[in-house]
Amino acid sequence: MDKFDVVIIGSGPGGYVAAIRAGQLGLKTALIEKDKELGGTCLNVGCIPSKALLTSSDHLHFAQKEAAKHGILIDNARVDMAKMMGRKDKVVKTLVSGVRQLMKTNKVTVFEGFGTITAPGKVSVKSSAGETQEIETKNIIIATGSAPIELPFAKFDGQTIVSSTEALTFPEPPKRFLVIGGGSIGLELGSVWNRLGSEVTVVEFLSRIALGFDLELSNLLQRALTSQGIKFHLETKVTGVKIVDGRVIATATKGNEEVTFEADKVLVSVGRKPFSEGVGAEKVGVEFDERKRIKVDEHFRTNVEGIYAIGDVIAGPMLAHKAEEEGIACVENLAGKSGHVNYNAIPGIIYTNPELAGVGITEDEAKAKGMNVRIGRFPFRANARALANEDTEGLVKFVADAQTDRILGAHVLHHGASELIAEATSVIEFGGSSEDLGRTTHSHPTLSEAVKEAALAVEKRALHILNR
Repeated sequence: MDKFDVVIIGSGPGGYVAAIRAGQLGLKTALIEKDKELGGTCLNVGCIPSKALLTSSDHLHFAQKEAAKHGILIDNARVDMAKMMGRKDKVVKTLVSGVRQLMKTNKVTVFEGFGTITAPGKVSVKSSAGETQEIETKNIIIATGSAPIELPFAKFDGQTIVSSTEALTFPEPPKRFLVIGGGSIGLELGSVWNRLGSEVTVVEFLSRIALGFDLELSNLLQRALTSQGIKFHLETKVTGVKIVDGRVIATATKGNEEVTFEADKVLVSVGRKPFSEGVGAEKVGVEFDERKRIKVDEHFRTNVEGIYAIGDVIAGPMLAHKAEEEGIACVENLAGKSGHVNYNAIPGIIYTNPELAGVGITEDEAKAKGMNVRIGRFPFRANARALANEDTEGLVKFVADAQTDRILGAHVLHHGASELIAEATSVIEFGGSSEDLGRTTHSHPTLSEAVKEAALAVEKRALHILNR
């Protein structure tokens, strides 16, 4: 029987990064993955392929809608879907191969198969060929991720009623594409197929899209996506989905009114659920909460000694970078070091165009908690680089404590929001103030100057716009 210091079940961002850190710390490490490729949902059928398609479709949008503003005339710009999908697959293959090499470099033993905890310190691995072997370890980390949530009346068939996995592989844009759910996955994939020519309709049960993000910026994002051709139906509850002659007929209620939507394909993107059952945790006494998430303490320990959990299977946002940080902290803790994760400094991003990014608390959350805060805003229409780029949609917004000036939240709506939010995240991590950021020199002309100006605006000191 093979013996290890730590065995990690699941090779998504949380699992494989935990394995790398464990290898760096000199721990004898094993990584178990049920699928053929390493990388989990994120690398194979999530974050990475979706961003590849978002980039490709955004290039098409620029060629068709924006290039002429720059004096660039592109007649009859069209899509080679096979080539676009091939490029996406190549990106995925490159990164997945890189993870495999990182395992070798850090002396991590990889087991292909389904890992099941049979007892504290023991894991059984059943390969795709049906062969079973048992490995022994001092520590077990459950990093099995999550899976799309199905609706009881709209079960995934992989063809017409699809999850995000299948929505990344359509050979041609569906003429009519219905998206159930106005969160990040629905908005991103809706954007991809809208740019590629589909008639996209988003149906959302709530009164807003992008729940969890700043409401002001979420509303501006909806306005931008509407101008791009996406139709939104808010406060609309889908109650039934049928396939008739290969077409989707969805029924819904909006107030007292019943509405019907017809589409060629429907994406159900109403969230994800932890993939926590079936790995043996429940059989050895690991405790779960009411949402089937594994309960852990601040060091990611479960109630069973030697068993830990990270990522989507525990509480918190289901984000790849959150799982990575938890994997690092978890391994450092079990190795006798002091690992931690600052959950107030974990950004969230929707990769539409414009992108929406946020970290920390929102203005509405501060008000709901009765906090005394000041708000700083700066629009990109007043930023020199944005004007030069012909890309002025959106703004930067800060939420700062009125007494201490400490930055509590930052929110960005812009094409480059996913990169710009990192500066604010760093300042929040170090407990910095809006004055700290506002007094930091930023290169000119850059989009990042809008971040500086929004920080200055907290004390009504923005330089390139009238302060109110």
